[in-house]
Amino acid sequence: MPRVNLLPWRDEIRQDREKRFYITLAISAVTMMLVVGAVQLLINGAISAQQDRNNIITAEILKLNEQIEEINTLQAQKDALLARMNIIQSLQGTRPLAVHLFDELVRTLPNGVYTSSISQSGKNLTIHGFAQSNARVSTFMRNIEKSEWLTDPTLTVIRTAESKQGKTSQFTLRAKQWSPDTDEDSDQNQTSKRKKAKKR
Repeated sequence: MPRVNLLPWRDEIRQDREKRFYITLAISAVTMMLVVGAVQLLINGAISAQQDRNNIITAEILKLNEQIEEINTLQAQKDALLARMNIIQSLQGTRPLAVHLFDELVRTLPNGVYTSSISQSGKNLTIHGFAQSNARVSTFMRNIEKSEWLTDPTLTVIRTAESKQGKTSQFTLRAKQWSPDTDEDSDQNQTSKRKKAKKR
Protein backbone atom coordinates (compact mmCIF):
# COMPACT_ATOMS: atom_id res chain seq x y z
CA MET A 1 0.00 0.00 0.00
CA PRO A 2 1.50 3.33 -0.98
CA ARG A 3 2.11 5.99 1.69
CA VAL A 4 0.58 9.48 1.33
CA ASN A 5 2.23 12.46 3.01
CA LEU A 6 -0.60 14.52 4.63
CA LEU A 7 1.62 17.11 6.32
CA PRO A 8 1.40 19.80 3.59
CA TRP A 9 -2.38 19.50 3.51
CA ARG A 10 -2.62 19.79 7.28
CA ASP A 11 -0.32 22.79 7.26
CA GLU A 12 -2.51 24.50 4.72
CA ILE A 13 -5.63 23.83 6.80
CA ARG A 14 -3.91 25.14 9.93
CA GLN A 15 -2.67 28.24 8.15
CA ASP A 16 -6.13 28.82 6.70
CA ARG A 17 -7.70 28.51 10.14
CA GLU A 18 -5.15 30.88 11.63
CA LYS A 19 -5.79 33.38 8.82
CA ARG A 20 -9.55 33.24 9.36
CA PHE A 21 -9.03 33.58 13.12
CA TYR A 22 -6.92 36.70 12.73
CA ILE A 23 -9.35 38.13 10.19
CA THR A 24 -12.25 37.48 12.55
CA LEU A 25 -10.26 38.97 15.42
CA ALA A 26 -9.46 42.06 13.38
CA ILE A 27 -13.09 42.44 12.28
CA SER A 28 -14.23 42.07 15.91
CA ALA A 29 -11.70 44.65 17.07
CA VAL A 30 -12.74 47.10 14.37
CA THR A 31 -16.42 46.48 15.14
CA MET A 32 -15.77 47.00 18.85
CA MET A 33 -13.93 50.23 18.14
CA LEU A 34 -16.78 51.43 15.94
CA VAL A 35 -19.35 50.56 18.61
CA VAL A 36 -17.30 52.26 21.33
CA GLY A 37 -16.82 55.31 19.11
CA ALA A 38 -20.53 55.48 18.33
CA VAL A 39 -21.45 55.15 22.01
CA GLN A 40 -18.89 57.82 22.89
CA LEU A 41 -20.35 60.14 20.26
CA LEU A 42 -23.85 59.55 21.61
CA ILE A 43 -22.72 60.20 25.17
CA ASN A 44 -20.84 63.35 24.15
CA GLY A 45 -23.86 64.54 22.20
CA ALA A 46 -26.16 63.94 25.17
CA ILE A 47 -23.74 65.74 27.50
CA SER A 48 -23.45 68.67 25.10
CA ALA A 49 -27.24 68.90 24.76
CA GLN A 50 -27.66 68.78 28.53
CA GLN A 51 -25.02 71.48 28.97
CA ASP A 52 -26.86 73.65 26.45
CA ARG A 53 -30.09 73.14 28.39
CA ASN A 54 -28.29 73.91 31.65
CA ASN A 55 -26.87 77.11 30.15
CA ILE A 56 -30.35 78.16 29.01
CA ILE A 57 -31.79 77.43 32.47
CA THR A 58 -28.93 79.34 34.15
CA ALA A 59 -29.50 82.34 31.88
CA GLU A 60 -33.24 82.29 32.66
CA ILE A 61 -32.51 82.04 36.39
CA LEU A 62 -30.21 85.07 36.15
CA LYS A 63 -32.96 87.00 34.35
CA LEU A 64 -35.48 86.01 37.01
CA ASN A 65 -33.07 87.04 39.78
CA GLU A 66 -32.62 90.44 38.13
CA GLN A 67 -36.39 90.83 37.84
CA ILE A 68 -36.82 89.82 41.49
CA GLU A 69 -34.21 92.41 42.53
CA GLU A 70 -36.02 95.06 40.50
CA ILE A 71 -39.32 94.06 42.11
CA ASN A 72 -37.75 94.20 45.59
CA THR A 73 -36.29 97.62 44.81
CA LEU A 74 -39.65 98.88 43.59
CA GLN A 75 -41.35 97.42 46.66
CA ALA A 76 -38.84 99.13 48.95
CA GLN A 77 -39.40 102.43 47.14
CA LYS A 78 -43.16 101.93 47.41
CA ASP A 79 -42.90 101.20 51.15
CA ALA A 80 -40.72 104.27 51.65
CA LEU A 81 -43.21 106.46 49.77
CA LEU A 82 -46.12 105.04 51.77
CA ALA A 83 -44.23 105.66 55.00
CA ARG A 84 -43.58 109.27 53.97
CA MET A 85 -47.22 109.71 53.01
CA ASN A 86 -48.32 108.31 56.36
CA ILE A 87 -45.95 110.66 58.19
CA ILE A 88 -47.22 113.64 56.19
CA GLN A 89 -50.84 112.66 56.81
CA SER A 90 -50.10 112.15 60.49
CA LEU A 91 -48.45 115.57 60.73
CA GLN A 92 -51.33 117.19 58.88
CA GLY A 93 -53.78 115.43 61.17
CA THR A 94 -51.99 116.41 64.39
CA ARG A 95 -51.34 120.03 63.39
CA PRO A 96 -54.83 121.19 64.41
CA LEU A 97 -54.50 119.21 67.65
CA ALA A 98 -51.32 121.10 68.54
CA VAL A 99 -53.10 124.41 67.91
CA HIS A 100 -56.03 123.31 70.08
CA LEU A 101 -53.62 122.10 72.77
CA PHE A 102 -51.80 125.42 73.19
CA ASP A 103 -55.03 127.36 72.90
CA GLU A 104 -56.63 125.18 75.57
CA LEU A 105 -53.63 125.52 77.88
CA VAL A 106 -53.97 129.29 77.68
CA ARG A 107 -57.70 129.02 78.43
CA THR A 108 -57.30 126.67 81.39
CA LEU A 109 -54.37 128.52 82.97
CA PRO A 110 -55.76 130.68 85.82
CA ASN A 111 -54.27 133.94 87.04
CA GLY A 112 -51.31 133.43 89.31
CA VAL A 113 -50.17 130.20 87.61
CA TYR A 114 -47.15 130.17 85.30
CA THR A 115 -45.74 127.27 83.29
CA SER A 116 -41.97 126.82 83.03
CA SER A 117 -41.96 123.85 80.63
CA ILE A 118 -44.38 121.55 78.84
CA SER A 119 -43.39 118.18 77.38
CA GLN A 120 -45.50 115.71 75.43
CA SER A 121 -45.14 111.98 74.77
CA GLY A 122 -47.96 110.75 72.58
CA LYS A 123 -51.11 112.01 74.29
CA ASN A 124 -49.47 112.36 77.70
CA LEU A 125 -48.52 115.86 78.85
CA THR A 126 -46.15 116.85 81.64
CA ILE A 127 -46.49 120.44 82.83
CA HIS A 128 -43.96 122.12 85.13
CA GLY A 129 -44.73 125.50 86.61
CA PHE A 130 -45.17 127.88 89.53
CA ALA A 131 -48.30 129.11 91.28
CA GLN A 132 -48.95 131.79 93.86
CA SER A 133 -50.74 129.22 96.03
CA ASN A 134 -51.85 125.61 96.14
CA ALA A 135 -55.43 126.77 95.61
CA ARG A 136 -54.53 128.16 92.20
CA VAL A 137 -53.00 124.78 91.25
CA SER A 138 -56.30 123.16 92.23
CA THR A 139 -58.15 125.67 90.05
CA PHE A 140 -55.84 124.81 87.17
CA MET A 141 -56.65 121.10 87.60
CA ARG A 142 -60.40 121.80 87.71
CA ASN A 143 -60.13 123.81 84.50
CA ILE A 144 -58.36 120.89 82.84
CA GLU A 145 -61.18 118.56 83.95
CA LYS A 146 -63.72 120.87 82.29
CA SER A 147 -61.68 121.21 79.11
CA GLU A 148 -62.77 119.55 75.86
CA TRP A 149 -59.18 118.92 74.78
CA LEU A 150 -57.50 117.97 78.07
CA THR A 151 -58.38 115.36 80.66
CA ASP A 152 -57.15 113.30 83.63
CA PRO A 153 -55.04 115.89 85.49
CA THR A 154 -52.75 114.32 88.09
CA LEU A 155 -50.57 116.31 90.46
CA THR A 156 -47.28 114.46 90.90
CA VAL A 157 -45.11 117.08 92.65
CA ILE A 158 -45.91 120.22 94.61
CA ARG A 159 -43.57 122.02 96.96
CA THR A 160 -42.94 125.49 98.29
CA ALA A 161 -40.12 127.42 96.64
CA GLU A 162 -38.60 130.85 97.21
CA SER A 163 -38.69 133.38 94.37
CA LYS A 164 -38.43 137.13 93.86
CA GLN A 165 -42.17 137.40 94.46
CA GLY A 166 -41.85 135.51 97.74
CA LYS A 167 -43.00 131.98 98.44
CA THR A 168 -44.55 130.14 95.50
CA SER A 169 -45.82 126.63 94.89
CA GLN A 170 -43.67 124.74 92.43
CA PHE A 171 -45.63 121.90 90.82
CA THR A 172 -45.44 119.10 88.26
CA LEU A 173 -48.74 118.09 86.74
CA ARG A 174 -49.61 115.36 84.28
CA ALA A 175 -52.60 115.37 81.92
CA LYS A 176 -53.79 113.77 78.70
CA GLN A 177 -54.67 115.33 75.39
CA TRP A 178 -57.64 114.00 73.47
CA SER A 179 -59.81 115.12 70.58
CA PRO A 180 -63.59 115.07 70.92
CA ASP A 181 -63.86 114.44 67.17
CA THR A 182 -61.56 111.41 67.02
CA ASP A 183 -61.84 109.59 70.35
CA GLU A 184 -64.23 106.65 70.27
CA ASP A 185 -65.60 107.43 73.71
CA SER A 186 -65.87 111.19 73.16
CA ASP A 187 -69.60 111.28 73.97
CA GLN A 188 -69.02 109.45 77.24
CA ASN A 189 -66.13 111.76 78.15
CA GLN A 190 -68.17 114.86 77.38
CA THR A 191 -71.08 113.53 79.45
CA SER A 192 -68.83 112.69 82.40
CA LYS A 193 -67.21 116.13 82.21
CA ARG A 194 -70.61 117.83 82.20
CA LYS A 195 -71.60 115.83 85.28
CA LYS A 196 -68.37 116.79 87.04
CA ALA A 197 -68.89 120.44 86.11
CA LYS A 198 -72.45 120.36 87.52
CA LYS A 199 -71.25 118.78 90.77
CA ARG A 200 -68.69 121.54 91.18
